[in-house]
Amino acid sequence: MIDTALDRTPLTRDFFDRPVLEVAPDLLGRVLVRDSDDGPIELRLTEVEAYAGEADPGSHAFRGRTPRNAVMFGPPGHVYVYFTYGMWHCMNLVCGPEGLAGAVLLRAGEITAGAELARERRLSARNDKELAKGPARLATALDVDRSLDGADLFGDGDSPFRILTGTPVAADQVSAGPRTGVGGDGSVHPWRFWTANDPTVSPYRAHVPRRRRT
Repeated sequence: MIDTALDRTPLTRDFFDRPVLEVAPDLLGRVLVRDSDDGPIELRLTEVEAYAGEADPGSHAFRGRTPRNAVMFGPPGHVYVYFTYGMWHCMNLVCGPEGLAGAVLLRAGEITAGAELARERRLSARNDKELAKGPARLATALDVDRSLDGADLFGDGDSPFRILTGTPVAADQVSAGPRTGVGGDGSVHPWRFWTANDPTVSPYRAHVPRRRRT
């Protein structure tokens, strides 16, 4: 059932044409709509992480542009999808001016419409709070993979994604801390933002260095 109480006004591209550290916390409470042939799913964002391109050791764009991360350097308001650990996809929203890489990782959210479809994709979820609790789970629930890399949130009616104003989270309800699993110099940045006390927020896990085989 679609929540008609929230503000369903679509955000504009200008929302994303700002520094990543402004966009990231402002995404909390916004509603991402995923349209597909199977039907729509709506997700209220509750947890995100900011990645500041070539200025950020934790970013995929830290060492410059590559075929993999090229979308991060493109116009704001596009989707950047990457494949990780040989099995999971993660979804990001590109922000900042074109040519300056920046993206916000969507870490968690609450499925507010289309939960039946999300459950079919997330059979291991013990309850609805776990459907999109973590970036890989979120991408799985929304059926996001590399084929959607570069999708435009503001396409001419044919985009698989839309983003609505929703109900922005008040500043005193936004928590911030270190990003999950980021090591090295990037570990010092408190660029993970989440809605305080929300049950869909994923647990924090510190970076664990990989052991080299001997």
